[in-house]
Amino acid sequence: DGGADHFYRCVIAVREKTGATTEVLTPDFVHCKPSLERVIEARPDVFNHNMETVSRLYSAVRPQAKYERSLELLRRSKEQGLNTKTGIMVGIGETDDEVTGLMQDLIDYTRTDNGSCDILTIGQYLQPTRNHLPVNRWVDPSQFLAFKQLGESMGIRHVESGPMVRSSYHAEDQVLQIEEPIR
Repeated sequence: DGGADHFYRCVIAVREKTGATTEVLTPDFVHCKPSLERVIEARPDVFNHNMETVSRLYSAVRPQAKYERSLELLRRSKEQGLNTKTGIMVGIGETDDEVTGLMQDLIDYTRTDNGSCDILTIGQYLQPTRNHLPVNRWVDPSQFLAFKQLGESMGIRHVESGPMVRSSYHAEDQVLQIEEPIR
């Protein structure tokens, strides 16, 4: 089930024992609807599935994944009333226009009666090993600020954008930046 039952049990246990806000970072479950539904059933405060990169680079960066499948997963989670979140790394070969296109896709393809993707994180790609893709460019901090301003002006409720930003960066603050978490 791609770990769906484990996600479910963890969210329920954390909520019962501590009352803490929960965020899950899931795989795409390769179109396994029952797995996604199991995670949604736990009602995490934030449902996160990272896009990682722009459409053109998906086959190089995420060869087992599909761009459209990731968007669909976020849409289905949003459709069920969850706060949704995704993240990307820049500096891996994308253009600024492609990042803008990804933001537009997040708005257009995840839109439901409950809104569209709520939170986007954008950070600098760092090559973890020699076997991974090299860094293509170092994105200027002013461009990270421009991404934040553009994404929020387009309708993404909160964009966390900076060279050191990662998916979990300031996660508590991110959820506080959007409406009260939906349970």
